[in-house]
Amino acid sequence: MARNVRRIEIAVRVTPRSAREVLEPGPDHAIARLNAPPVDGAANAALLALVARHFGVARRAVRLVAGERARLKRLAIAGDAEALAKIAATLYQPRHDG
Repeated sequence: MARNVRRIEIAVRVTPRSAREVLEPGPDHAIARLNAPPVDGAANAALLALVARHFGVARRAVRLVAGERARLKRLAIAGDAEALAKIAATLYQPRHDG
C-alpha cells in the first residue's frame, strides 16, 4: 500500500556568502546561512540542497515556490507532511508578545 505523499511549505531568509552553511531557527522564518554567492542561482541551489539534507529528503523533493531573487524565500518540501511539519517546527522560535 503506497503512502499518500503530501508537502509542506516553509519560509526561509537567506544570507549568502556566509562562513558556514547552516539552517537555524528564526522568529517568523528559518534562517539559512550559505557559502554560495547570489550569482547565477548558486545560492538558490545551495539552499535547496541544505534544506533537503536538514529534512532528510531527496533534493528533488524541495522546490522554490517564491522569492527566486529575494532574500526571503518560500520552499515546498514533498514527503510525509506530518514528519516534515515536526522538523519544520524546530526552525521557528516561539514569539514573545509582551
